[in-house]
Amino acid sequence: MLGPVILAASRSDKMRRFISAAPGTKQVVDRFIAGETVDQVVPVIRDAADKGLEVTLDVVGEDITTPEQAAAARDAYLELIDRLKELELGTAAEMSVKLSMFGQSLDGGHELALANVRPVVEAAAAIGTTVTLDAEDHTTLDSMFAIHEELRKDFPQTGCVIQAYLFRTEEDARRLAAAGSRVRIVKGAYKEPASVAHQDKAEIDKAYVRILRTLMEGESYPMIGSHDPRLIAIAQELGRKAGRKLDEYEFQMLYGIRSDEHVRLAAEGHRMRVYTAYGTDWYGYFMRRLAEKPANLLFFGRSILTKG
Repeated sequence: MLGPVILAASRSDKMRRFISAAPGTKQVVDRFIAGETVDQVVPVIRDAADKGLEVTLDVVGEDITTPEQAAAARDAYLELIDRLKELELGTAAEMSVKLSMFGQSLDGGHELALANVRPVVEAAAAIGTTVTLDAEDHTTLDSMFAIHEELRKDFPQTGCVIQAYLFRTEEDARRLAAAGSRVRIVKGAYKEPASVAHQDKAEIDKAYVRILRTLMEGESYPMIGSHDPRLIAIAQELGRKAGRKLDEYEFQMLYGIRSDEHVRLAAEGHRMRVYTAYGTDWYGYFMRRLAEKPANLLFFGRSILTKG
């Protein structure tokens, strides 16, 4: 029952002030949020490149309630792309976007989100990189997949995310694998009802492996979003059995979590991409991630203690 409490706290100005002033908060924020501005995240991109890593950048900010806010989110990504072009870092970083930031939940949201995300995808392609559409709760997925399909007509490298705990995902994976899509597979972090999603961790892990096998054996480019050592080992074995070269799939992990594993996988010749969030709305981003899955409280706490 912690999820609703944390979500309510994410919208409370009083809690924002309290948590922002609390001892240790800055340490947590600095560990998992790369900075507040594009200039602050540039050294992170360069450091990752020096270590043989790639990144995907997420400009944090949610709870969009007006078309003007959605346009501002679009413009923040366009600013990022302009800066990457200026610094000749276009091929060193891709972008991850949540369509809710582009107005998906507003009236006429499907068309609005498509209209806002298209120029971002176009600008990304112009500097040699691409965009991945993040998955959100299950009620948004039909719209997300439709936008993904539309964008791929002109920009086939546009990626999308699927969540292993949803019952629908095995069918989605078969369709995406046949279409040759770039697909990030994650376990899933939103609080979903038992009518649409597995609730048991063991069942989620089994579904993850089934779905990953489908992606590896198909025409897609799999992006394995997991910090789980067992699933990483299984992914490597599935890749070998499918006859895939090491550059025909990649691993993805969050900035600030298991950083030593990032470097180890890259040193073995794997493509390793670090999901890197930045922006001024760190409080809302961080609290909403905890609300999606309160167990992350323990996960983030352990990560701080282990320093890597």
